[in-house]
Amino acid sequence: MTRPIIRRRINFRVSITEVIPVCKAVTEQVFLNFDELEALRLKDLLSLEQEKAAEMMQISQPTFSRIIDKARKKVADAIINGKALKIGDYNHIQKFYKHHEDI
Repeated sequence: MTRPIIRRRINFRVSITEVIPVCKAVTEQVFLNFDELEALRLKDLLSLEQEKAAEMMQISQPTFSRIIDKARKKVADAIINGKALKIGDYNHIQKFYKHHEDI
């Protein structure tokens, strides 16, 4: 039996869904989920402690730590390697399409 998906709280409206480098033709993409973006916003932009940020997202501190580490690696990969950074709930989209393959 798989673990149930826990909803995470995102406390802002995302206005940008894609960041594309102008230096070259982009052939690769990095996908950043909303919870990863929220973790970056809380920890790096607002400078909150991990415990407070985790509380605001209604998740445990170890889960927050895993999310922020993953988000930072994705952003670094996009910047350093000149990849497009797509922002959205791509896990949800993939699950929706997997569930509705017969349509």
